[in-house]
Amino acid sequence: MESVFIDDSIRTLQMDKLKALKDSRDASAVSMALRNLKQAATDGGNLMPFILTAVEAYSTLGEISDVLREVFGEYEG
Repeated sequence: MESVFIDDSIRTLQMDKLKALKDSRDASAVSMALRNLKQAATDGGNLMPFILTAVEAYSTLGEISDVLREVFGEYEG
């Protein structure tokens, strides 16, 4: 199998874009959206509206995933 190498500049560019996003978003809106998502997950409610609200507040996929892992754990099949 052939190894695939990704140019390190791509990683750097993505990290810079992520930092710019986090610097420009409303941190309190992100925090509230993630808190509400966690509560809905804990309560067993419909998560989709809370995930959409978190996305609209510019929460990252990693942040949303971390909240869900905190509530549900991680599959180790």
